[in-house]
Amino acid sequence: MLQVKIKFLKSMSIIKKKTWPEHFNLVKNGKKRIDIRLADFKIKEDDVLILQEWDPKNKRYTGRQLKKRVKYILKFKLNDFGQKEKIEKKGIYIIQF
Repeated sequence: MLQVKIKFLKSMSIIKKKTWPEHFNLVKNGKKRIDIRLADFKIKEDDVLILQEWDPKNKRYTGRQLKKRVKYILKFKLNDFGQKEKIEKKGIYIIQF
């Protein structure tokens, strides 16, 4: 049993992402359970997503963070989302936690 647990922990990644206060609070309160991100990083189910609250006015992290285990990932391409070229090239993640 211990060997299986160690193998699981080795295959899990920790990914840190910046999150603005309004989105951070929605996640914290349980109202927001998905996250849409440019697919410019590797992520898989069972990874740990650490959302770090970012204050855009002061341009710094607040020190608050949330840890969420990734349950499901859907990667897809869009025709228009404000970053058309990047999204068409890399796709987008919808992350449920």
